[in-house]
Amino acid sequence: MTADYYATLGVEREATPEQIKKAYRRLARQLHPDVNPDEEERFKEVTKAYEVLSDPQKRELHDLGADPFSTGGGFGSGFGFSDIMDAFFGGGAQRGPRSRQRRGRDALIRLEIDLTEATFGAPRELQVDTAVGCQACAGDGAAPGTTPRVCEVCRGRGEVQQVTRSFLGQVMTARPCAACQGFGSVIPHPCPECGGDGRVRTRRTLKIKVPAGVDTGTRIQLSGEGEAGPGGGPAGDLFVEIVEQPHPIFQRNGDDLHATVALPMAAAALGTSITVQTLDGERSIDLRPGVQSGQTETLPGLGVTHLRGQGRGDLIVHIEVQTPTRLDAEQEDLLRKLASLRGEDGPDVGTMTGQRTGLFSRLRDAFSER
Repeated sequence: MTADYYATLGVEREATPEQIKKAYRRLARQLHPDVNPDEEERFKEVTKAYEVLSDPQKRELHDLGADPFSTGGGFGSGFGFSDIMDAFFGGGAQRGPRSRQRRGRDALIRLEIDLTEATFGAPRELQVDTAVGCQACAGDGAAPGTTPRVCEVCRGRGEVQQVTRSFLGQVMTARPCAACQGFGSVIPHPCPECGGDGRVRTRRTLKIKVPAGVDTGTRIQLSGEGEAGPGGGPAGDLFVEIVEQPHPIFQRNGDDLHATVALPMAAAALGTSITVQTLDGERSIDLRPGVQSGQTETLPGLGVTHLRGQGRGDLIVHIEVQTPTRLDAEQEDLLRKLASLRGEDGPDVGTMTGQRTGLFSRLRDAFSER
């Protein structure tokens, strides 16, 4: 005769796995040798009882009056029935009822920002449509005033066992209980608000701080702000993906900004001072006489903030010299006089050169450097 492990733990024979675990923890705290050295033997008995009753297969054997620690004779010492099951049916999977509580899924939303917000950072509000825990049932899925009930088919084990015949003889297999879907309990009266899922969908507002230096594709992770888990499980994470909108003046390349200034031909020849617009306000640039198209002027530290590090990128101003296309008679006369003085009024004034300063040449050079 084997010991009555239910009596050892002080629980009923219909006790659920959770009740068995709770009883064992209570006794283990009282009888642990570090706390009560005189109760070491009883602590071993309680631990052995929990080992049997927490294992659906051993508990079944115990309920049938068999030795749950039997090796199942005929296969040698140390090679038991569970080893046979593992060998033929892919053992190693966790048995017993599965929890209704599961972690919620992660959620992803896209947030459009402008270049100024990307450069300096900005607070933003998000409208998020996600599942949240049901307030009516506190997430357990049962209607207010009711509780989940132990499944009468599997008696809370979450699985049912079936005996089949094979060349080895009778083999016992376990399958998830169809009545409770493996949970070990059923909800006879589902919550009318969530239908027993333990969560409902709603729209909520979140306030976030967009960090300075973000770019299109940057993701901001908000832990625990995703979908709430079924059965009152923890929520997943919310990922906010940044989409930076094009700017009418500046083009971004990494943390540097690029802009183009159109300069009249006469001003380029004589030199001048120009005022350019930046994200930090207006700045003045002095251009020496003879500035050419394609020349650049760099304004350090007026680009985008470095996301991981200190400081900012640069603002690079590209000069584009404009040739007039419409001249009145006086302007044309003056230009002809200038061309004559410079010896540029005859044929073949152009000179072939190996330098490539045109737009298409610059594009070709940019791609060849990659």
